[in-house]
Amino acid sequence: MLALFVGLSDMLGGYDRYIYGEVFDSIANMTTHRENYALNGAFYYFPGEAGYTLINIIFSFFTENRYIFIFFYTLLIYLLLFISLKDYAKNYHLALILFMGLWFYFSFTYLRQVLGATVAWLSIRYIVKRDFIKFLLVFLVAWSIHKSAIIFFPIYFIPVKKFSKQFIIRFMLLVLIVGISPIPNALFSAYGDVSVVERAADYNASGGIRIAYLLESGFFLILLLSQYRYLTARKTDIVMFNIALLFCAILLFFIQSENGGRLSWYYMIGLIVTLTNLLTIGRNREIVSFMIIALCFFLYVRIYNDWQVFLNLYPYKTFLTNGFRKGDYSYDNYEYDHSYDKNKLYRVPFRCEINIVPKDNGIDNKQKHILE
Repeated sequence: MLALFVGLSDMLGGYDRYIYGEVFDSIANMTTHRENYALNGAFYYFPGEAGYTLINIIFSFFTENRYIFIFFYTLLIYLLLFISLKDYAKNYHLALILFMGLWFYFSFTYLRQVLGATVAWLSIRYIVKRDFIKFLLVFLVAWSIHKSAIIFFPIYFIPVKKFSKQFIIRFMLLVLIVGISPIPNALFSAYGDVSVVERAADYNASGGIRIAYLLESGFFLILLLSQYRYLTARKTDIVMFNIALLFCAILLFFIQSENGGRLSWYYMIGLIVTLTNLLTIGRNREIVSFMIIALCFFLYVRIYNDWQVFLNLYPYKTFLTNGFRKGDYSYDNYEYDHSYDKNKLYRVPFRCEINIVPKDNGIDNKQKHILE
């Protein structure tokens, strides 16, 4: 139901949805006219991220319509998300609440990065099995969709072991110190995001410490350490716990960055799974669960209010009806094809031949009814 809610929405997601729609329309035109993708710029939009371009090309053989593309693309994202939650989360309902508070709204707009993260999560089973070749193959797919997936690669080399609380605290303090230094900016400058169609996301330092990152990482780190005694010796649980710790570490490392927190998404699955699993056996789990639900509700409302300014999340509208929402900032500034206003499905291929049958050709009423 969440996948349908997101996938059927009428361009809720601002600039990113429009630019991804425009790129898909351009690639679909190349497919329709049987042009050479390499020679006509299809791979120019996302240099170094050919996987996402190939996804566009594959979808373009089935539809030319941006809404149909985004709809099935969203279903793919939520299918992969469901697979990970189903395989690892023991308390699926609490896991879903964490998803709603931490990531739900981002699935409307950051289509490439969200898909990259859900693909990367498929490699966790190979981290547990210590199968580097299969891990690398899945990772390369995620990296080809969004190059920020590089942040997930080091997790394979972290030992599958339970670190002491003292080591974890010292490590987090060290990460925080590095985070307020110029080092994160230097890394972004060296690596960068070269996708020319994206708005220039300011990953560099925003001029001050992001208090929200500090509070969020601190809160979850305290919860993780408070339930640490209930962590089992199963390899899967240990790997997920370490991934959850890295979620907090990424927030601290990019504590001065405006959008660096987006890189923590690749480790979000560890946080969701670990907390939900630990709270099925730990003490005071009702109280801690209530705290998590309250925090997720706060985060959900905060993102909704912050995004209302430019994305106009309310009122909700699907693409099942024509027209557009009045006063929509994103539509007013980024709509590139107003033919979609009159007919949302105007590029959907539905080709048929119609033969007009004269009345005096001797066809009886039954045959005429079948033809009609």
